Amino acid sequence: MTKRKAEYPIVDMILQRWSPRALSDEPVTDDELMRLFEAARWAQSSYNAQPWRFVYAHHGAAEWGQFFDFLVPFNKRWADKAAVLIVVLSRKRFERNDKPSRTHSFDTGAACQNLALQGYAQGLVVHGMEGFDYDRARKELGVPEEYAIEALFAVGKPGKKRDLPQELQEREEPSDRKPLKLSVFKGSFNENTAKE
Repeated sequence: MTKRKAEYPIVDMILQRWSPRALSDEPVTDDELMRLFEAARWAQSSYNAQPWRFVYAHHGAAEWGQFFDFLVPFNKRWADKAAVLIVVLSRKRFERNDKPSRTHSFDTGAACQNLALQGYAQGLVVHGMEGFDYDRARKELGVPEEYAIEALFAVGKPGKKRDLPQELQEREEPSDRKPLKLSVFKGSFNENTAKE
């Protein structure tokens, strides 16, 4: 349990989910992993287009080193114990008519939140990152230009905080959130209120 406090009552799983970096080197089974993708599959999306795509590698598989090498040095310091690395893509145009989708990233974000909440419910660590080489991932994974590369996720079993580098141990706790008054506005946006 975290020390987080919600301003209004919400579902406990939402409040308790966070993104630790401490991972064990235990494997995640295909069944455990596919349950995450199944949860993502049920996210809402514009016109039910489901623009998200996931490309993954299990630790120890032939592709693992390639996926791991996409990461920036900071993320390599802890993600080496992940059981799975997942590159998240979104299709930028609707398949039904090839028109641009303004919400492809938004919709894919919803799918990723489902994936993260399912991981939390299964007792897994699901940690999303932007710290990786997007261009290299596109080239080496053969991702066509009609797909945006959105993020890279590390998934695994929880590890021990003490096994992280000292600098990361100090950061290994659930973060708080901004107060609602800084991000929610009635009637119109008020930038001055947002800066308080």
